[in-house]
Amino acid sequence: MDYAIGWAESALEDLKDLVRYIAADNPDAAERFGKAIIRRVEVLATFPRTGRIVPELSDDLLREVIWTPYRIVYEVDDSLLRVSVVRVWHGARGELEI
Repeated sequence: MDYAIGWAESALEDLKDLVRYIAADNPDAAERFGKAIIRRVEVLATFPRTGRIVPELSDDLLREVIWTPYRIVYEVDDSLLRVSVVRVWHGARGELEI
């Protein structure tokens, strides 16, 4: 059974900020970028543990998929069959903030 996908407010703001930033120079690229991130997240509904454990947090429930140079960080809740995206983090921003 597929997991439901949810987005924390922090992840939604991250994605909106990134799309706005890219759109300032190239609106078409911004749209492609936003859709690509969403498609990458949708895969987690079927394969919620496809991402690695976030190295600096060492919590089996907090995982990430890399879409270079971005880290899509999410939490797995097996009891609710839910994946919640918590951050879309650009690697150049340094240490992850949850």
